[in-house]
Amino acid sequence: MTGPSNPKQDHRTPARYKVQHSTSFSYSADVSLSQQLMHLTPRTTRWQQVESSTTLIEPSPEVRTAGIDYFGNLTTYASIQEPHRRLSISAASTVQVSAAQAPPLDTSVSWNTLASAMRLPNSVSALTACQFCFPSPHVDVPLGIAELVTDLFVKDRPVLDAVMALTTRIYNDFTYKGGVTDVQTPVSQILANRRGVCQEFAHLQLACLRYLGLPARYTSGYLLTHPAPGEEKLVGADESHAWISIWTPDNDWIDFDPTNDMTPGQEHIVLGW
Repeated sequence: MTGPSNPKQDHRTPARYKVQHSTSFSYSADVSLSQQLMHLTPRTTRWQQVESSTTLIEPSPEVRTAGIDYFGNLTTYASIQEPHRRLSISAASTVQVSAAQAPPLDTSVSWNTLASAMRLPNSVSALTACQFCFPSPHVDVPLGIAELVTDLFVKDRPVLDAVMALTTRIYNDFTYKGGVTDVQTPVSQILANRRGVCQEFAHLQLACLRYLGLPARYTSGYLLTHPAPGEEKLVGADESHAWISIWTPDNDWIDFDPTNDMTPGQEHIVLGW
């Protein structure tokens, strides 16, 4: 991922990025038919504008269609119908990202008031958000999850303030380590082993918030990283990233990144949710 031309630029000015995402499959024998459903086109949001996005597929697919999934993410379906031993997918996008204007954390609605409101949603946006209050295939809610939230989510504490405290707790108490989990790893295992990568930490935070009846969704995208002073950035250092968003009636969706103990800014690029 290519970052802003001036890393010290004024954050009131949108940062312009070129994102390149490559995936390849190699097979030991000819594959006669391959069908792919891809989510490789970034979304346009309040803070992000997509200037261009292309996806190159080799071999060229016999059938290719663009679509939108249930959550509004852009999709590409492709069917490769000629024998092949290698499949290459390369996506390139150019996006502009403005600095998100995060609201004051300590003036948001209390978490218990929000949780109560989710039981009887009284607007279209609240009804849309309440579907993110429940366990899902990748976000189980084990009984032990209470230990992470009970002392943080005290009665009448502003919800965004409490979520930031939970973000910090996950960052401090869990170890970032690749190769020990995968997308199928249940939250119960993450809670027990206290290790994982960004997708696990996002699943864990979602489980905590949904345990409390709060609307929180998984967000996927990219994060621009910076090498240590005097060191070159490693090839492949900037890869897919995951974080969470929580809905409040006053602020819509607000992002939190438990892997980095922060609220995402201009260096987080949204792909989908």
